[in-house]
Amino acid sequence: MNSIKKLAIFAIFIFIGVSCFKMKQSKLPSEIDFDNLPYKKLSEYGFFKGDLANLESNEGVLLYEPASALFTDYAHKSRFVWMPKGSKANFDIKDQDKPLDFPEHTIIVKTFYYPTDFSKPKAEKRILETRLLVKKNNKWEAYPYKWNEDQQDADYKPIGGVIPVSWKDEKGQMHSIKYAMPNKNQCKSCHNRNGTFSPIGPKTKQLNHEIAYETEKMNQLEKWVKVGYLSSLPDKNKINALRSINDASASLDIKARSYLDVNCGHCHSTYGPAASSGLRLNFEETDPYHWGVKKSPVAAGIGAGTFKYDINPGKGMESILTYRMNSTHPGIMMPEIGRVSIHKEGVKLISDWIDALPAEK
Repeated sequence: MNSIKKLAIFAIFIFIGVSCFKMKQSKLPSEIDFDNLPYKKLSEYGFFKGDLANLESNEGVLLYEPASALFTDYAHKSRFVWMPKGSKANFDIKDQDKPLDFPEHTIIVKTFYYPTDFSKPKAEKRILETRLLVKKNNKWEAYPYKWNEDQQDADYKPIGGVIPVSWKDEKGQMHSIKYAMPNKNQCKSCHNRNGTFSPIGPKTKQLNHEIAYETEKMNQLEKWVKVGYLSSLPDKNKINALRSINDASASLDIKARSYLDVNCGHCHSTYGPAASSGLRLNFEETDPYHWGVKKSPVAAGIGAGTFKYDINPGKGMESILTYRMNSTHPGIMMPEIGRVSIHKEGVKLISDWIDALPAEK
């Protein structure tokens, strides 16, 4: 066989391979076989079209953004939700701390990545993991996927792992950490509501703000109703609206309590794993004592340090709350998982908020 024929045959194999790959990528979520989940590869679900690393959503895969984001070692995140055609989520206006009630076969897609340069967040990036929450047989399942080095796909990896990652922040300073990808079972330690595995982020109070979509900018609750993903449009004026730590228009109190809600409230609430602590940090709690004001912990051990109160009003850095936030020691740090570094901006926010709380006379 001469060299020209060899090249021709090689080209045909390459064409077939690329075509098969593109066909695989063009699959839609509506084709998912829920009886055979989890798939080995993220690309098999059909959430994204084209180059998988572009995270460009496919038909019916809706972008969403919580108003106040959970801190995960400064990682950036993209979030999408998909529901079967004709099905809708419901909500309980009387319990705004409860996630939306999603229909069977809903899939929530959350991807963690680091821009190489944080001053250019839409430029080069490294994607580390994608976590899926899948509702089937009326229960939620967690399926974690680790991205390959070539950034072409992600493999199902329920055992977690450690991923070295580096980035340059907005001020030009370099950072390097060993990012901890949790294992499948660790997900349950936070996604736990009254002992049942549950989503955390998609709540009306987190969606009650505008974001930019491809063709329009609008309130997310209105968008969900528009695309048929929410049963009805709630009165936005009757729904709490959490605010970002970076929202200059929000008060210190609103930002601090929003931050505590998303980073701590899923555990520290009447329904969370830390209910017995008596510390309730979800946004709806109005009693300062349950925030921790002049409240001594039930059993903090070394987590209390030399401090007496969870929140010592007027003394931001002399409170157990900030002491635990400002640590990476396994026996001290809070939250217990989900980070290996300190959120300096978060510590400052909560310290400033405690400083501003009126001290007892």
